[in-house]
Amino acid sequence: MGRRPAPALRMVMGAPGQATARGRALWALLLTALGSAAGRPRGAESVCTARPLARYSITFTGKWSQTAFPKQYPLFRPPAQWSSLLGAAHSSDYSLWRKNQYVSDGLRDFAERGEAWALMREMEAAAEKLQSVHEVFSAPAVASGTGQTSAELEAHSRHSLVSFVVRIVPSPDWFVGVDSLDLCDGDRWREQVAVDLYPYDAGTDSGFTFSSPNFATIPQDTVTEITSSSPSHPANSFYYPRLKSLPPIARVTLVRLRQHPRTFVLPAPDPVGGGNEILDSLSGPETPLDCEVSLWSPWGLCGGPCGQLGAKSRTRYVRVQPANQGAACPELQEDADCVPDNCV
Repeated sequence: MGRRPAPALRMVMGAPGQATARGRALWALLLTALGSAAGRPRGAESVCTARPLARYSITFTGKWSQTAFPKQYPLFRPPAQWSSLLGAAHSSDYSLWRKNQYVSDGLRDFAERGEAWALMREMEAAAEKLQSVHEVFSAPAVASGTGQTSAELEAHSRHSLVSFVVRIVPSPDWFVGVDSLDLCDGDRWREQVAVDLYPYDAGTDSGFTFSSPNFATIPQDTVTEITSSSPSHPANSFYYPRLKSLPPIARVTLVRLRQHPRTFVLPAPDPVGGGNEILDSLSGPETPLDCEVSLWSPWGLCGGPCGQLGAKSRTRYVRVQPANQGAACPELQEDADCVPDNCV
């Protein structure tokens, strides 16, 4: 005995020859909806129907300058710099990292110490076992906060998403990156994509400053974006309460390469620079940094002749020097009248 159709479908499938104009319109609408739903994988992601392969150049540009991020800017041991870039072209079945989710052991090692082997093994395992990673790519480290590095990658129509990470050096476990950027737009590959990047906390180390010692977060936290007001602690190296949002600390640009039978035609050079060129003259926003001072010390002893008013004082010191027209430092010493009580 044959299977009976589902009730929801039997209403439209019954006696199509006698259907009214309204019924025929409803039938056409249902077929269209079913067809479009069948063309989408789970999660309502769009299907890439572009040519199977596309090659891209990826250029990472650091914008971590002392004028844009003056607070505790690392000048030595080590100075501000970027780790190597490590990423993958993959399908929606794979995730290198994701906001509000826990990082893998490999990404924890990379974010905390810049060790890439465990993370690369994880990506290679995803390629072999799940067939969810098409290619792993990397770009050299940048020895300055405002340098550039680049690489090439190949995307596949079934693996059109790109994710990567770059560690902020020095830092407890901070990084920048992109999570599942789709290079395919329906039936065509995107010619160029540019994304501003902001700092993230991997959730594995509890340090507040660039030079904080290793102090494991127990239990491990999820990935969170670092903003000008979060974490809300004056010691935080990215804490700028006068700003509504941080300026971008980096930028990534992906440009499709035109492939011909014998050669690749490279895109026009970036006007900012190319390769690993250090862009010390890179212009950027000037973030005002207000002076920060310590709490007052206790009052000193009252000094002066017996029977007359004396004077006492207390001091404080500068914790953070102002920069970029930030608020100037207040007085560092305060005096007050007093009556000497240690005279004879």
